[in-house]
Amino acid sequence: MLDARFDLDGLWVLDLYAGSGALGIEAVSRGAAGATFVDSARKAATVIGANVKVCGIASSTTVLTRPVSAYLSSPPERRYDLVFSDPPYAVGAAALSEDLAKLAATRLADDALVVVERSARSTGDIWPGGFEVVVDKNYGDTRVEVGEFVGS
Repeated sequence: MLDARFDLDGLWVLDLYAGSGALGIEAVSRGAAGATFVDSARKAATVIGANVKVCGIASSTTVLTRPVSAYLSSPPERRYDLVFSDPPYAVGAAALSEDLAKLAATRLADDALVVVERSARSTGDIWPGGFEVVVDKNYGDTRVEVGEFVGS
């Protein structure tokens, strides 16, 4: 879906609630300059570290073991062009909206895309001001929402 809308060449990617790191790794394999992976689970961070080594992209990636909310509250190290956020389905709309507001305030490049996966049964708007929703589609039990950061 993103390949048709977005040229990944040279972009910086942020993968929140990264799990195995598959989304960020795929973006780097398609031309992104690098990726930062954030997950609170030490086991997930270990898996991501192994995966980026096997894929030969460890030098262009950073793997952080910390809660997403703590990461987003820390000083930013760069601005990102593409963000994946795949939180556990139990994370509610208010928490997601807070994550997105923190992203917009400190970490998003102009015209950045943010891809959020959540339960298709989720309710509540997650997008704070500064975003234009460009995709809102259900795939089975999963809802994928893509917001473009247009500024405040």
